[in-house]
Amino acid sequence: MHLYLIGKRFIHYVMNIGYHQQWVRLLLSLTSGAMGTLSFSPYNIWPAALISLFGLQILTLSRTIYQVSGIGFIWGVGLFGSGISWVYTSIASFSGMPCLINMLLVLFFIFYLSFYPLLFTIILNFLCMEVCFLRCVIVAPALWQITEFLRGSILTGFPWLQFGYSQVDGPLKFLAPVIGVEGITFTLMIITGLIVHAVFKRNVISVLAITLLLLIHWPLRMFYWFKPLSQRAVNVALVQGNIAPSLKRDTKQLNHILNTYTQLSDPYIGKVPIIIWPESAIPDLEGNQQSFLSTFDHKLQMSDTIVVTGILDARLKEDSYHIYNSIIVFGAHQPYNYFRSSRYQKNHLVPFGEYIPLEHFLRLFRSFVNFPIPISGHGSYIQPLLRVGNYNLSPSICYEVVLRQKIYDNFRSESDFFIILSNDAWFGQSIAPWQHIQMAQMRSLELGRPSLYSSNNGVTAIIDANGTIIRMIPQFVSGVLVEKVIPTTGLTPYSRFGNWSVWVITLYFLMFRLFYVF
Repeated sequence: MHLYLIGKRFIHYVMNIGYHQQWVRLLLSLTSGAMGTLSFSPYNIWPAALISLFGLQILTLSRTIYQVSGIGFIWGVGLFGSGISWVYTSIASFSGMPCLINMLLVLFFIFYLSFYPLLFTIILNFLCMEVCFLRCVIVAPALWQITEFLRGSILTGFPWLQFGYSQVDGPLKFLAPVIGVEGITFTLMIITGLIVHAVFKRNVISVLAITLLLLIHWPLRMFYWFKPLSQRAVNVALVQGNIAPSLKRDTKQLNHILNTYTQLSDPYIGKVPIIIWPESAIPDLEGNQQSFLSTFDHKLQMSDTIVVTGILDARLKEDSYHIYNSIIVFGAHQPYNYFRSSRYQKNHLVPFGEYIPLEHFLRLFRSFVNFPIPISGHGSYIQPLLRVGNYNLSPSICYEVVLRQKIYDNFRSESDFFIILSNDAWFGQSIAPWQHIQMAQMRSLELGRPSLYSSNNGVTAIIDANGTIIRMIPQFVSGVLVEKVIPTTGLTPYSRFGNWSVWVITLYFLMFRLFYVF
């Protein structure tokens, strides 16, 4: 009752802010947007997602097109400015450009992402300006689905900070195997709309609907979408080298890096069937490391142990060499061969990190700023599973685990685990690594498979098929995580049908709005 009165007074205050006090709404919009970051890891305050979306919806009620444009944009600045400010650390470490230019790049990126909430508010205001159930509960979730899809697709996409991820530890968690992260985001928008409608219209039915949606996890807990294969449990060792980015780029440190990983792994060779090193653990071209790989491979074959590692690889393509961010498998029962060894090549490259958008245009300015232009290749969109001993691993490298559709398209029913090799050292002590692994947890939830998440400096962790981190190594330490992992079998509804249900509902909601007009 107290929450209801607080909400009612807040709405009364917001709705009665004068036309010339738009700055107050913008300040409230910035604050509510920033609160959304608290719903994600490492904070994990899942109700903050509802508060943030509630602020966006309520502030745009009964406003002019110019007012809602500002509110939507500033709300986005609040969310992305607080939630992805860590991008600066990466750009500053990589670009070699002046601090001011780095700041401008990050600011431009935040403004670009803020365009999508702006687009949402403009179209919502155009289709349904009046305060009603139709606007809050029908039109708003459908439009949010479309604008979030665009944000995750245009210019290779950046689907970071989708609010569905906030429910990895929230009450809507068990919707993930049924409708995926976008379905959870859609549900959160419906709940937010119901809250606005309940408080604004004093509607008891809306309150009841909110309660039912938040309690939906109780019946869903009774369903088991996958089956653990306890008889196929395997001990896995994940090695965290904690190598600084500056050392990886220093060729004089290569032997030190190789020694670090081999020394950490030696105690487990012959004792653990699978050892996993992180992304680009060997920061050199595979062709340059044939001697090391062949020698280490012979040692592994004698000890019945397999190593999976990240490495760089240069391959000739179209009369030039392209560098691939790769995963290779070698050791027992899988003798190393540069031309035939089981491998995975990263498909989705990170803008400004692994490839440069508008590369030819930027080359004109290299005489003014020190901006390195990498020549990176990308692997095929669909690639086979990695065969590691008797197990099939569904691989991804770093940012790729964020791409829900790519992981879904490469998933196979015979997959035993997900394996994610990452290197988040570029983001320092920011919140980025925690947001990253939260998205890996969602992939396990959606598709019902455990994940082996190996990172250079943390977070290195084992995630079960319910999306729960069962063990991890602290960040910024060298160490080895050894755990018995149980593969699973079976298909979740989401793995069978993907995102079709969300898009069908989105289309239905928009059609309802169309026919409602006429």
